Amino acid sequence: MVVDGSAVTRSILTRILCQEIENAEVEACDSGEAALARMEESQFDLVTTALLLPDMDGLDLSRRLRKSRQHHYTPIIVVSGDADDRLLREGFEAGVTDYFDKSKGYKAFGGFIKSFITRNSGLVGRILFVEDSRTAAAVTREMLERHGLHVDHHTSAETALAALEGLSSGVTESESGGYDLIISDFYLKGKLTGGDLLHAVRAKLHLSQQELPLLVITGTDDHQTQVEVFHAGANDFVAKPIVEEILIARVRALLLIKHQYDALKEQAEAMRWLAATDSLTGVRSKRYLVDHGEDYLRDPDNQPACAMIIDIDHFKQINDELGHITGDHVLAGLGELLNAEFADSMVVRFGGEEFCVIVPRAPGEEMLARAEGLRRKVRDLRPAKVRVTISIGLASNADHEGAGLTRLIAAADEALYSAKEAGRDRVHVHLGTEILPSPMGD
Repeated sequence: MVVDGSAVTRSILTRILCQEIENAEVEACDSGEAALARMEESQFDLVTTALLLPDMDGLDLSRRLRKSRQHHYTPIIVVSGDADDRLLREGFEAGVTDYFDKSKGYKAFGGFIKSFITRNSGLVGRILFVEDSRTAAAVTREMLERHGLHVDHHTSAETALAALEGLSSGVTESESGGYDLIISDFYLKGKLTGGDLLHAVRAKLHLSQQELPLLVITGTDDHQTQVEVFHAGANDFVAKPIVEEILIARVRALLLIKHQYDALKEQAEAMRWLAATDSLTGVRSKRYLVDHGEDYLRDPDNQPACAMIIDIDHFKQINDELGHITGDHVLAGLGELLNAEFADSMVVRFGGEEFCVIVPRAPGEEMLARAEGLRRKVRDLRPAKVRVTISIGLASNADHEGAGLTRLIAAADEALYSAKEAGRDRVHVHLGTEILPSPMGD
């Protein structure tokens, strides 16, 4: 919601918010009363207001919103170019979340909004809530769900731990793939207390305070109990009776820790993927084959496994006559086709114009059929409008008993050399004692 008496300002702020916030729906009002009336009808996630409105003061608008149940916690940004220290003196009391100095220019407002959203992201997450008192659970759960959180309630540490163990072992799945936060009473009826649950999460499931934050509810202000809570692995605690503002503030802080952990983990995984991927062709790098190929080849679930070496025929001629950029397009086109045709396999750029594919669960005739199918598809591929053919060498560990990665690839490479010597655009297979052309060739 954008509230400003100036039509020009409303238009500019609306455009910037739509640009900076993905899938944003922005409404604008020219007065405080119009905004209040509209916000009684719908829930808004963010409000910006001028300090001076035609019918009221922006701080008064903020005060009235803070008194409403629907927008009591909604972030409010004052956008003004003539604010003085009055905003600093009264803004906190009025419930203003942040302030943007319009004199910095509207371009700076875009960066401000990006930063604000990062610092004040909405409450999003799945919570495992453990409380044996159904009355206390109903009250607390209603607080959490009112802020848009998904809550799974358990009345005992035993059932909560079983749910966590099911997730960690892959036996059960949740919509979000797991929990973002645990909230548990420290004193629970049953064999396991809240402290036992804490210990199990940290010491048995080995989930760190960043990987799965834990907020403890305790009914005592005893310092020794608080020390025990932290020693058991809790991130924070709240005391009964629960004050909603305090609970939500603690939940928000812990969810931020969890979301930052997930973002860093995702970034690290993306970096690992980049390091293991050939940037031009999109297939795995040779380094990945060296690091993981042996284990992949010997995995009992992948038997029998086959090594396939693929070479683009007369590739040097393509580079010399049509240029290296065209050659790169040919390589990229073949890489894309290999990823599509062998999504179940380890596809690697072996070097230059050569590719290696380790194919799992590949009986002899089926592998020959797949190799011949690939060869024919490459002839029809025409990347960068260039007619391309390939030669393929095959070797299966069913024919080379006990062969490791190096030996099997060497056998496939011998078969490839034989295919090229025989005239290229064909498949040869190394059977252990002899190398033969594919009977399915044309």
